[in-house]
Amino acid sequence: MNTSLPPSFPASGSFSAEQKEYLQGFLAGAMATGHLPFVGENDAGQLTDDPATGGPNLAAAAPETVYGTPLEDLCKPELIKHELNGLDIWDRLVAHADAGTFPDESDAFRFKYYGLFHVAPAQDSFMCRLRIPAGILTSTQLRGLAALADDLGNGRLDITTRNNLQLREFAPKDIVNVLTRIQDLGLTSKGSGADNIRNITATPTAGFDRDELLDVRPFAKAMHHYILNHRDLYGLPRKFNIAFDGGGTISAAADTNDIGFFAVRVGEGHEGIEPGVYFRVQLGGITGHKDFARDTGLLIKPSEAVALAAAMVRVFVENGDRTNRKKARLKYLLAQWGDAKFVEEAEKRLAFPLTRLPLTACEPRKPVLKHGHLGTYRQAQRGLNYIGPVVPVGRLESWQARRVADLADHFGQGEIRLTVWQNFLIPHVPDAFTGTVETSLERMGLTTKASTCAGCVVACTGNTGCKYAGADTKGHAICLMKHLRGRLGELDFPVNIHLTGCPHSCAQHYCGDIGGVATKLKDGREGYHIVLGGGMDQEQGIAREIFKGVGHDELPALFDRILDTYQESHDTGETFVQWTRRHSVGELQELFANQV
Repeated sequence: MNTSLPPSFPASGSFSAEQKEYLQGFLAGAMATGHLPFVGENDAGQLTDDPATGGPNLAAAAPETVYGTPLEDLCKPELIKHELNGLDIWDRLVAHADAGTFPDESDAFRFKYYGLFHVAPAQDSFMCRLRIPAGILTSTQLRGLAALADDLGNGRLDITTRNNLQLREFAPKDIVNVLTRIQDLGLTSKGSGADNIRNITATPTAGFDRDELLDVRPFAKAMHHYILNHRDLYGLPRKFNIAFDGGGTISAAADTNDIGFFAVRVGEGHEGIEPGVYFRVQLGGITGHKDFARDTGLLIKPSEAVALAAAMVRVFVENGDRTNRKKARLKYLLAQWGDAKFVEEAEKRLAFPLTRLPLTACEPRKPVLKHGHLGTYRQAQRGLNYIGPVVPVGRLESWQARRVADLADHFGQGEIRLTVWQNFLIPHVPDAFTGTVETSLERMGLTTKASTCAGCVVACTGNTGCKYAGADTKGHAICLMKHLRGRLGELDFPVNIHLTGCPHSCAQHYCGDIGGVATKLKDGREGYHIVLGGGMDQEQGIAREIFKGVGHDELPALFDRILDTYQESHDTGETFVQWTRRHSVGELQELFANQV
């Protein structure tokens, strides 16, 4: 075997005989593997450096592409990523911090790889989004983040709909300090923005839920660290969401994710499948585009989940659309290929075969408790409880965060869980101290007495902090909550309300019992298009639009009409979702009009 080094090639000039011989062998090998078309032969089938005969012009033989897409066809963000990987911008971050300047458009996109968002024109400052796998924080981390928000930000932590936190209003001069202080706390923000895999969500009661089939914390954390340590899992065609649901009391909203893993139990009588707990795999959730994740028929061992997710992400990386941002999410690749082909391509990358089993062969899961994240509930561990307060639209002041950390230390085990409902849980509270914790939270303005109509009001950042939003969603939601708490009487069943500022639907308005997406009215006021009847999990369904262009100041009266009509006309045992879905859009509009 010839082990000699390849000959050196001059930048210009004719090729020597030795160089031609080396290139001939190299390209022949490449052609044999199918990785490079064989070009530049003369009539004798030999390489030539004569331009007239198409010499060894490797650029012409293999035009530069990004996963097969020619550079000239790439959309603008793809060109930005191709020019410089967002993971390689640390020196630029430092330079901007030293100069106290904001980045240009291209670097603003790349900064998102480190979780930094320049949110102008809403605010001429940075927002930092963290990665908190499964939403698990220690009291020490929560105190550290509160101090960071006070020292460099706006003195507040925003709980998101992905078991996560955002910190806001950082000046350019502080961005490196922000990132290093986050890392000193054992946390990270890397990959939390741009075209990357977002925070890995999981059932917030994992490990202490009395109804759970599987503690999904190890799998969410393993997925988190796998991503952090594999560079090829960054720079996807678009953002990507992964969630793990352990089959417990509280929803992880896993059916709204690109990949959702759902714990299920399989009994006796299935050839080749041992009875036990497995994951079912759902694909393609993106509720802003009116789609929930669909069951693939796969039944996998929990230990196979991370490998399968990584394989699926890599298939998406190599085959997703990089020319049209509006068609770049996984949903559209699945629509083009079909779920079966996508799964087959992922299976080729695995060291184990995939097992299929009809969903009907699995034991049905217990329904989630719709407001199980609010109030005090017993844990699987005898004598212990978790307590979830209402955090109005997810805004937690730094002083509140410190007191919550103290409560977790004094009455729990120093742990806090974030939920996808923009609130948190304090777990492991002994029976004797639940009243003390509830009273302490009440004194902070964080009630644990959930109202069935104001207990779960979810709102995105809104136009005070996001350039895409068309309304002050958080401000309007807070006003709405105050109004609804003053209503006479409660509903028979809990109702969730979701207000989102734009079609990106960060607040998942299509999944709420009542949802609204912001719009500008003709008179200049901020308003909403109102949808009804959405739901997740056992209530899964996309809400239907009932009213267009409702002014934000008209929401309280309209919501009163909607809720009063439901309370007066629903059948015994009928939830709001069930009630709305048995009426047509026209019938609902007529019902509410009769209440005016």
